[in-house]
Amino acid sequence: MRAVILSTSHKLVDVEVPDPEPGAHDLLVRIEAVSVNPVDVKSRGGSHDGEPRILGYDAAGVVEAVGPKVTRFRPGDEVYYAGNVRRQGSNAELQVVDERIVGHKPAGLDMAQAAALPLTTITAWESLFEHLGLTAESTGTLLVVGAAGGVGSMVTQLARSRTELTIIGTASRADSQRWAREMGADEVVDHHQGLARQVLKSHPDGVEYVFSPHSASNVGEYARVLKPFGHVVAIDEVDDIQPLKAKSIAWHWELMFTRPTYAPDDDSQGRLLDEVARMVDAGDIRSTLTTRLGPLDAATLTEAHRLVGTGSGVGKVVVQKEPAGPR
Repeated sequence: MRAVILSTSHKLVDVEVPDPEPGAHDLLVRIEAVSVNPVDVKSRGGSHDGEPRILGYDAAGVVEAVGPKVTRFRPGDEVYYAGNVRRQGSNAELQVVDERIVGHKPAGLDMAQAAALPLTTITAWESLFEHLGLTAESTGTLLVVGAAGGVGSMVTQLARSRTELTIIGTASRADSQRWAREMGADEVVDHHQGLARQVLKSHPDGVEYVFSPHSASNVGEYARVLKPFGHVVAIDEVDDIQPLKAKSIAWHWELMFTRPTYAPDDDSQGRLLDEVARMVDAGDIRSTLTTRLGPLDAATLTEAHRLVGTGSGVGKVVVQKEPAGPR
């Protein structure tokens, strides 16, 4: 099969590799579209052990074959998923993936639209409903930092559709502020202009919850803006959260690869994606695809990595198998 591998010089290269064989719980999926996330860009710059490595996490495609213990899927099913950081990725014609982290693709979306969703949606869902323990009756205020990004867009949409929270998004440009409001933010503030000061203007008592993809430079701001006994859920790295101690603020880490890595028998991510597909088809949430590229080859993926690496994009960049046509 054709695949795009990470070379020892950290470049993406087109190659031919053997077709993968599905294990007992695996699906063999023919890839139709993949999305590129910051973790893809970060993985590209990481260490390389000399073995051919196929990057890529998010994918949408069609099941070609199933392992002997698969129960939820059959050949011909359209699926979407975020993969496993410890297995070969989705930047290829075919991929094997454990059925327990796979969902049935939303019927109302094309493959590229569906590929934009899994990683960010799982991250957002686990952040809100597992770490923060939010429910349909939850009230208060959620501050979504980076609300126009891939994960921030899904945090905002899910909080809007499944809680009673007031949502404050942060975004610094006119287009990203407009996008955050489209996703469901009640208010939008510019995080480059004094985050806590702006939030406290309209919410002088502070907020109960913060979603944080940009923690290192903001812990002091969170200490100011959060109410005592508030909560932060973070998806990045930070060394010092000491400023939060005085208010007994709780810090939660979210990494969507934890469950596939340490609890491989857990099928909650697959069930989560099936529920999200139902929500999409019901019109409760939408795809965050904003940039569609193609075909699925090294040159196109290199351009997608460049776009995501700028850190200034809105929504998601997706690479589909076929050429995308004029942009």
